[in-house]
Formats: sequence, C-alpha cells, structure tokens
Amino acid sequence: MFKKILIANRGEIAVRIMRTCQEMGIRAVAVYSDPDRRGVHVGAADEAYALDGVTSGETYLRQDKIIDIARRCGADAIHPGFGFLSENATFAEACAAAGITFIGPRPDAIRAMGDKIVAKETLSKAGVPIVPGFTLEGDSTKSGDTLINELKTRCREIGYPVLIKAAAGGGGKGMRVVNSEAEMAESLEAAQREANAAFGDARVFVEKYLSESRHVEIQVFGDTHGNVVHLFERECSIQRRHQKIVEESPSVALTPDLRERMGAAAVAAAKAIGYVNAGTVEFMVDDAGSFYFLEVNTRLQVEHPVTELVTRRDLVKAQILVAAGHPLPFTQSELRQEGHAMEVRIYAEDAARGFLPSTGTIGVYHEPVGPNVRVDSGIAAGSEVSVHYDPMLAKLIVWGRDRDEAIARMDWALRNYVILGITTNIDFLRAVVVHPKHVSGAIHTRFLDENPIELSGAEPPPDEVWIAAVLAAQTGGANRGIAEAVGSDAGPWQTAGHWKAY
Repeated sequence: MFKKILIANRGEIAVRIMRTCQEMGIRAVAVYSDPDRRGVHVGAADEAYALDGVTSGETYLRQDKIIDIARRCGADAIHPGFGFLSENATFAEACAAAGITFIGPRPDAIRAMGDKIVAKETLSKAGVPIVPGFTLEGDSTKSGDTLINELKTRCREIGYPVLIKAAAGGGGKGMRVVNSEAEMAESLEAAQREANAAFGDARVFVEKYLSESRHVEIQVFGDTHGNVVHLFERECSIQRRHQKIVEESPSVALTPDLRERMGAAAVAAAKAIGYVNAGTVEFMVDDAGSFYFLEVNTRLQVEHPVTELVTRRDLVKAQILVAAGHPLPFTQSELRQEGHAMEVRIYAEDAARGFLPSTGTIGVYHEPVGPNVRVDSGIAAGSEVSVHYDPMLAKLIVWGRDRDEAIARMDWALRNYVILGITTNIDFLRAVVVHPKHVSGAIHTRFLDENPIELSGAEPPPDEVWIAAVLAAQTGGANRGIAEAVGSDAGPWQTAGHWKAY
C-alpha cells in the first residue's frame, strides 16, 4: 500500500481526497499556487509544497513541477483529482516514467475516450447504443462551402435540431445547438473556434440533438484483475450551458429493467477498452426509455458523492486500492442503492446578474450541519476567491429515505448555508430545487430554458448572521471587514449601536 500520495489539485477536491488518504493511514501531500498559499487544502495536508506562479498554466497544469515535487517528497503515487490533469494521458505516462503510480485509468484508455469520435466508434462496435450522427469527412477544420453543403445534406437525414460537438473535449466547450440550415455556417465556425481555443483541436462531429431527453450517467469501476462493475446511475438533467447544476440518484425515469440494461451497457463499454479505476459512462435517455451513449469521462467526477451516499462506498478509497493492485473492494452482487441522494454545486457567481463571477474575501462562512447532510468544501472565513480558478466553492450533498425527503433536506440545508463577502448561487439553487416541476421529477436537459428562474437579488441573511458578523468584527476575528464586504448601506450596520463595527 502507498505511504504517501500527492494530490495534484486544489480546494474542495484536494480536501476530499486528503480525508480518505488520512483515514487509510496514508500521508497526504498538497501543492499550491501563490493565491492558494493560505488555502484550506494546504492546512488540511500533512505536507505542502509551493508551485510558484498564479495561473493554472503556471501551477496546477505544470506536469514537470508536480512530478518534481512528488520525487522530492517521496510520494508513491499522485492523485490528479477531478480536473486539471485527471484526464491527461501524457501526465499518466510521465508519472509511470518517473516510477510514480497515477491513480486513475491507463493512458491508452484516457487517450481513446478523450477523442469523442474514436470513443463513439469503439463503443458502437461493442454494441453500446449511440446517438444518431456522423463525423465530418476530410478536413473538418475548414468551414468552406463544400463542407457546409455536406453538413446540411447529412443533417437533413437525421433531422434538426442537431448538436455540433468538439471531438477532443467536453464540459460544454466547442458545442453548439443548430436548429436550422440557416444557423449552420455560423454555428460550425463558433464551435470550431471554441474547440481549438479550449483543446488545441478544432475537429468536431455532429449528433442528433435530443431536446427533451434526460442526461443519465453510470458510475463504472474496473481493476487489474479483470473485474468491472457499475455503481448505478446519477441523473444530471438540470444543466446550464451543458454544465450540471443538480445531480441525484436514483433517477425517477429509470425502471428496474432500464437500470439493469444501462448498467450492463456501461460495463460493456468499460470492458471494451480494458478500463481500470473509476470512470463514468454518460447516456441520454428519451421519453420512450431508449438510451444512447454520449461519452466516457475517464476520471472520478465532481458528483461522485451522490453515488457514495446511496451505495455507502468510499470511491476514493476504492481508487487507491485498485491503483495499488488490489481487487475491487466490492462485487456487483454486493452493491445496492439505498434511499435517495442529491447534490448541488456552490459557485461564486451572481445568478441574478447573468451568472457573473464574484471575487473577494469570504467574511462569514457557515455550513449547514445535520443528519445526512454532507459538505465537501475548500473554503473558510477569510478565504480569498480569485479570478484565476474555477468558481466552484463547495458541494452540498444530502441523503433521504426517498426523493421527497432528500428535496426537503436540501431545501433546509440551502436555507442554512451562509456565505457572506462574495455573491453565490445559493438562492438560485434553492429556487431550482423547490421548483414544482423539479419536485415532480418532470425534468430534462432543457429544464432551465423552459422554466427560467427569476431572481431579483439575494435575500438578506437572518438577523443572527448579522449579529455574529458584527461580534466577529468587534473581537478581531476572521470576519473583520464584513461591513465593506456586504455593503455599507446594509441595515444592521446602521442600527447596531455600540456593537457597530468600524
């Protein structure tokens, strides 16, 4: 077993992985950029080393710096987390060359599934249902008349709307919905431009756009002993610009038979590429109960806690065991779904103003605490939120005996999650969670397009929060300066009398 693991990530991702490492008696090593020097993940680690620089490109994406630190500190393995280098085959190969275990899938699997065109062709041969579509013949990086005419002809065959997607990426980048031939040229150019900027690869392909479908993914896990299992589904249908907002398990749309067939298809997909470690096979599901392969994410995903709560399994622990050469710590027959879990992502953004990013110092930070409420967070009072990294601050996950209880618990938890000093999407998330159509389970990937969430601005925090902030400022705590963070015209600052903070 490993004695020391370097976590090549930051924030809540690093903290979550460190927790499992330390529970297993493994020393957790943090790396950090200059803005993260006082980050929560740095304080949570057993050892921490600087990645001199500010931006991701100067720090967390620098393979040479990370491997050099791993060598110097004597780390047996590197866990890349859920972003940055987690799906980078070159980094996995560099770790192997340095004699350090990469906790993730093999480089060949990462490379094969990272190219969406290759992935679709490979899994189609394995019998996995594929969304109707086509790749572009010849040089798809050019948008001349010949290419546009070819596209229009092929799209008539599968019917509009269609979706242009980047071959080398995901996360909504290089993706455009095309509703008619008139939109084709502009959409193709935009998708290629964005794909090239994001992934250095302008290749795209076209799929039928399933506008009223659900996005359902299956968690898979393989080991080096030939075992492959699935850990059931997560529904991620509520999205904004192809970015997931609410994730839950089980999905109300899946019957036992459909769940079994999708699980079998996901396992077949993993076996077709000799998959090892954690991964996710993503599908679209239509109203008729037909499902179609979208892509394989060759990493543990942000929403993995949903699966952990309904299966009562630690997926990071399983990753570490498998990477160390052990067989999976569970078999398919031992896995069960119990109750209902739901997750939302807390972002530093202003939903009432077009989801503009929010930066600054967190003045007051209070997490909801209660039975079956979990917060994976990488922030605290005094944390700086900068423009240099993803604006996700934390993940809020709840479990209930059924979906109604999970929704009620999530509503309670969001109402009791307080972050002052920056603007967050907490009120937006609560509005989504309690929306009647969400409560009824009538959701699909265009939910927010058809049910826009109107927000006039964040509701003021409860009086007790203001009082706590004033007292903290008076006593010189981490919340000093909260008056400036929330605005000098806020009522309590004008009426607090001798408790007023200056």
